[in-house]
Amino acid sequence: MGEKGKAKYEMKKKLKELSNVAGSGTELISVYIPPKYPIAEVSNKLKAEYGQAGNIKSKSTRKNVLDALEKIINYLKIFREAPENGIAIFCGNVSKEQGRPDIKLYSISPPEPIHVQLYRCDSSFFLEPLEEMLEAKDIYGLVVMDGREATIAVLKGKQTRIVRKLNSTAHSKLHGKGGQSARRYERLVEESIEKYYKRIGDAMDEVFVNIKNLRGIIVGGPGPAKEDFMKLQPFNYQLKVLGVVDTGYTEEYGIRELTEKAEPLIAEQEAVKEKVLVDKFIKEVVKDGLATYGEKEVRAALESNKVEMLLLSEGLDVKRSTAECSSCGRRESGITGEPRECSCGGKMKITGERELADELIELAESKNVKVEMISTDTAEGSQFLQGFRGVGAFLKYR
Repeated sequence: MGEKGKAKYEMKKKLKELSNVAGSGTELISVYIPPKYPIAEVSNKLKAEYGQAGNIKSKSTRKNVLDALEKIINYLKIFREAPENGIAIFCGNVSKEQGRPDIKLYSISPPEPIHVQLYRCDSSFFLEPLEEMLEAKDIYGLVVMDGREATIAVLKGKQTRIVRKLNSTAHSKLHGKGGQSARRYERLVEESIEKYYKRIGDAMDEVFVNIKNLRGIIVGGPGPAKEDFMKLQPFNYQLKVLGVVDTGYTEEYGIRELTEKAEPLIAEQEAVKEKVLVDKFIKEVVKDGLATYGEKEVRAALESNKVEMLLLSEGLDVKRSTAECSSCGRRESGITGEPRECSCGGKMKITGERELADELIELAESKNVKVEMISTDTAEGSQFLQGFRGVGAFLKYR
């Protein structure tokens, strides 16, 4: 996992924590500072807000807001200027106990530049600008069609969304018409087919032309209709078609088949990269090859320098804790929640706790091992989490 990937992983984790914080009133403060924005100017704005906050009617909300503002103002003193990509600061009362406030400050230096400067005080932290950074940037258009129906979808990151379905009103046969009637009938069918293709082109324009970060469109379907459609090209010239692929189906099955068959065209797309990676991992596990899974097995492989790549699920919600016996002082580590008993009969008391993913990433980085995070948005990602407990590794050797 590169520096940018690590920063996104850390940010995702922190945003999840912040999204679970709810203020009892409008007492949670969010401050966004873009790159090169004068810190002194932000401090002055916050001091002005501090003066205004004295008018808040609720005594507890007033105190919490004032304490949070004071904490942010003091925190900003350590900066001479905003970090390279700017900084987002969140501060407020995170305590769930009434009358016992706990004012905490969180700061995030994102992997991409912040483009907004704002101050907001609300009952929840304002996270949308950072959440948008985590969304996949590359988008692909998918079109599957035959002579009777067409389906248009958008592939963004790891998620495919069907946005339009169309049906043809063109007749597929001439029904044995003869002479001039047959020629006229054939011409009507051709015109009807052209109108159908034009409707598909118009729908593509409506769906795709204004999408930012559209990398291109892939067209697929059974039979010759897609080639005839591409000869006509009844869509906006700005739309870039990356390729035409044969599929056995249209509709939802066709879209799924198109995504799989178009892998060479969208090899860098996250959904495809993830599918290839997990499929390769499963094949190695099944044949007892160069792969292993499970916390203990992967940890042992990392410590023995056998790991080539560490795979971790983004849905991995497991903590590893250290515990100490209250009687003999014996210490041990293990997964939180697992039953533990000391051999002396004493009680094991938890003395420390940490996210398992963080610990394994740290261990992998100390061994110069590449880390890949597997999402839970795809069927393969869900299978990795449920079937392999979200922890796996490719091995250099057995």
